Amino acid sequence: MIVNRPLVVAITFCLGLSGLAASTDAEAQRRRAARAPAVPPACTDFYATSNADWLSANPVPATGAVSALGQLVGNANTQQKALLDAAALQPANNVQKLLGDFWASGLDEAAVEADGSNPIAPLLTRINALGRNRDLPATIAALHQVGIPVAFNFGADVDLKALDRHLGYFMQGGTGLPDPAFYTRNDADIQTVRSRYRDYIKQILALTGTPAGRLEAEANAVLAMETALATPSQALAQINNPFNNYAPVPVAGLDRQYRNLRLGDFLKAQGVTAEQVSLAEPAVFAALDGLVKNRPVADWKAYLRWRVGDAMAPYLSRTYREAEFEFRGRLLRGQTIAPARWEHVLEAVNLAAGPMLGREYTATHLTSADRRQAGLIIDKLRDAQIAALVRNPNLSESAKSEARAKLEAMKIEIGAPQRDLDYSVQPMGRGSFGGNMLIASTWRHREEMKRIGQANADRRWDVLPQQPALAYDIAQNRLIATAAVLQPPVFDPAASTAAKFGSFGALVGHELTRAIDNKGALIDARGELRSWWTPADQTAWNLLAERLGNQLSGLAYPGVRDAKVHPANVRESAMADLSGLSLAWQTWQGIEPEADKSQAQAFFTAWARLWPQAVSPNEAIARQAAEVQLPGPVRVNASVANLPAFAQAFGCSAGQPMQLPDTEQVQFWP
Repeated sequence: MIVNRPLVVAITFCLGLSGLAASTDAEAQRRRAARAPAVPPACTDFYATSNADWLSANPVPATGAVSALGQLVGNANTQQKALLDAAALQPANNVQKLLGDFWASGLDEAAVEADGSNPIAPLLTRINALGRNRDLPATIAALHQVGIPVAFNFGADVDLKALDRHLGYFMQGGTGLPDPAFYTRNDADIQTVRSRYRDYIKQILALTGTPAGRLEAEANAVLAMETALATPSQALAQINNPFNNYAPVPVAGLDRQYRNLRLGDFLKAQGVTAEQVSLAEPAVFAALDGLVKNRPVADWKAYLRWRVGDAMAPYLSRTYREAEFEFRGRLLRGQTIAPARWEHVLEAVNLAAGPMLGREYTATHLTSADRRQAGLIIDKLRDAQIAALVRNPNLSESAKSEARAKLEAMKIEIGAPQRDLDYSVQPMGRGSFGGNMLIASTWRHREEMKRIGQANADRRWDVLPQQPALAYDIAQNRLIATAAVLQPPVFDPAASTAAKFGSFGALVGHELTRAIDNKGALIDARGELRSWWTPADQTAWNLLAERLGNQLSGLAYPGVRDAKVHPANVRESAMADLSGLSLAWQTWQGIEPEADKSQAQAFFTAWARLWPQAVSPNEAIARQAAEVQLPGPVRVNASVANLPAFAQAFGCSAGQPMQLPDTEQVQFWP
């Protein structure tokens, strides 16, 4: 029997025609491709072309990420290790003797084990001796003095209404979880973290003297105390806005407003004599004032012992360290293995005595020739930025005038802070690593407190000289280049001038432009908080920013399937990248106008070689959601695609992946 199946035949026939057509189209495409000139690899994916060797040598890790700038940080750490090793064996001066002893005490694991809880024993004894709630404020103040903030945070920072001065800031704190939401939300993931946190609290309480039969009750008391502190507190995102933390109040009225906390006595204990401080969260401190009066003193003793044990756990015996790492390292930070012992001790030295190490690092690793060369490059870039202001069609004349004044007034500090601080610290010796941490952190806290009320804010850096960093300090109108950043791939003394401007120069340009962009325009050349852009200036900037954001929104996020770049997260950094690279190109062209194409290529290649990275899938997903910097491949390619000079250097045509059509290119400082 013959079965009539017209629909099957029709479908088969259509599929056959479709396949024939596809075959014919493919053949035509191959013939066209054979006739068309090949697209240079640099015009297809400049990032991959420039970093082929690095990417081959650095495969994607199972967890975390590897990057060229991360390797620079690793190299700076290795340099610090070598310096400290030498200081421990044969110190050349008293500072090296102190650092060498500190370092040796941390590396002596047997001594650390034998020391056990001894470093914090005096603190625990004081806490255990508390008999009345009225004695709590003095104990809280004493713990702050040794660098262990309990109940709240208090520190020195810039006075937003007088940027040359430091103000004391009372802020929420005294809790161990990263955000107040961890105490108040009840979704499954948060509850899991809280449960693990509770277990960690019990471990620390047991190590600091709580009997087994009391662990449950005291852990519950600690969590209840921290929840009471967290409930009226701001979310982490709000805290990160400095204006949310700025509310100057007279010191004279604090004891009347918070009778149980006795904040006036607290300030005297810290050596602070200023007439005003900032306290922006009265609800938090009102709640805390009530806790000091009404919470049983036994609950406070458990809480304070827990906070001391948690703060000092990384510097005590193995049981403390392992408990802390399991919760904070493995669970919160996603680390699979603990850092090597030397890395752990180096982090501790930098935390407690970083400026001391910074002075020695700069003397060892920064030559006067490199400092001078870096300074010349920065000066050339600043001059070029001032010239770019003159021809910029998007800024009003008043804004150009203020921007010029601000750039001319900008301070340049290379290597280490220009004016040295008092680095004297008590002798630490080699006997007790935990004890040394307390000695050093007490010294650092005292030095910080001395700055409150003083017009010496320009002495302070927010980074250490031994940490690779190029940064614009908006409060002090200051460009900082640390000693550690002046090495490859950022700054290679042996590289060509073109390469130096493509790497170091582009990064300096990134920071220079931040002085006069929409954020920089909030502080004028005299250091006063005021917006000096006109509404038309802001509108013109916003239009350019929107155009760049539209470019970025269509770009795939590398390493995350079907994901795109979030322009809202990364746009500001991308604007500074493009501005800085363009400024560096203009500056270098003015210095070497007759340079050949190979040098132009070296300029852009140096830029690309700042950003190679190998990122694990989980890390890529986390970065895609929250990172404020573009991922390396996009950071390289999105910038060069907007620069006609790149197309000329590599022979790219408009419409090829690495060169946007002229009408789509964005220039902030043409």
